Amino acid sequence: VCKRMDLVCQRMLNQGFLKVERYHNLCQKQVKAQLPRRESERRNHSLARHADILAAVETRLSLLNMTFMKYVDSNLCCFIPGKVIDEIYRVLRYVNSTRAPQRAHEVLQELRDISSMAMEYFDEKIVPILKRKMPGSDVSGRLIGTAPVPGPSAALTTMQLFSKQNPSRQEVTKLQQQVKANGTGLTALKREISELRVKVQEQQKQLQDQDQKLLEQTQIIGEQNARLAELERKLREVMESTVGNSSGSGSNEQSPRKRRKAVESTDCPRKSKRLRNRK
Repeated sequence: VCKRMDLVCQRMLNQGFLKVERYHNLCQKQVKAQLPRRESERRNHSLARHADILAAVETRLSLLNMTFMKYVDSNLCCFIPGKVIDEIYRVLRYVNSTRAPQRAHEVLQELRDISSMAMEYFDEKIVPILKRKMPGSDVSGRLIGTAPVPGPSAALTTMQLFSKQNPSRQEVTKLQQQVKANGTGLTALKREISELRVKVQEQQKQLQDQDQKLLEQTQIIGEQNARLAELERKLREVMESTVGNSSGSGSNEQSPRKRRKAVESTDCPRKSKRLRNRK
């Protein structure tokens, strides 16, 4: 590879990572300026998912910074995973252009996968090679492998070498960086857990409200059933009373007819006797 082309590409990758960090800070400031100050009001705000996605991107950027920028600042390598930069830009542009984005884990799934793979590959394959190129690494190997020639100059050089670079210090700094990375990841997990707890509490409250409404509706239905039974009873009574009145009136109408027939039957022999006397 052309050395000049290699340097240009390294510079572009390093500048790309710094630019994406600035762009993320700008997006986060714009979203935070529109969010309310109270945490309870932020959860129900329309920009709540925007803030969650930007917070997760911030965690990823801090992990990438602690993994790569130590060696980038030492001019041992550049920010190698350019695809991660492109994916971060894609997520930030999606957040800026969408009013109702998807959930954070759906939007950041690809970014988490490729950034985790890049950091694991860098730590396992590239960091051991870069440690050999770091200043003082070959000297420490010589000190361990061969004993120095006794004398004041040899003692002075060994003291200077140990003062310039101590392997235990490098391990301590690496452990500190890992602790910081674990701390940032832990804070993100705590935030997600608190959000999940709030959502669970809200769902439990909704379930309690629904149970209360169901109990009230069952009470109302019971009262309506009692009223319907009372109305049916009254309707039966009214129907029975109307049927009894109609039967009584029919019997009264038939009694005068029977009386007339009986009178006519008694008058018939009297009429026959009168006719005989006239003859």
